[in-house]
Amino acid sequence: METGKPAILKVEALIQSPVENVWTYWTEPHHIIQWNSASPDWHTPRAENDLRVGGSFSSRMEAKDGSFGFDFGGVYDDVRPHEHIAYTIGDGRKVKIDFIREGSATRVVESFEAESQNAPEMQQAGWQAILDNFKKYAEKHE
Repeated sequence: METGKPAILKVEALIQSPVENVWTYWTEPHHIIQWNSASPDWHTPRAENDLRVGGSFSSRMEAKDGSFGFDFGGVYDDVRPHEHIAYTIGDGRKVKIDFIREGSATRVVESFEAESQNAPEMQQAGWQAILDNFKKYAEKHE
């Protein structure tokens, strides 16, 4: 791997829901707070989203017991409704999300630059767990 260049990690899920619904569940704050956690002992009490190029988003992720929490946010670089979102996280890392229509289902593919504090496998597992939680939420609302 090239020195100084972060690894690109990828997670994906096939959601049994039309892309228009998946987009809504992914982007609207009142939905985000329902699914944005990697495990049942975490939650997202607050989410804001200005979904446009140059717009920003933020969410607060916390352990339900109050022992730890952090803010996650960034600025949108590209937004193509029902197709693609790209953004830069507050620490400068890039994320791309594709929403791919597959019949009446939607494949969500997220690619993100790894950070250097945690093992790539741990990061990928965490992002996949959140995406799996999103899948459960979206399919439950069909």
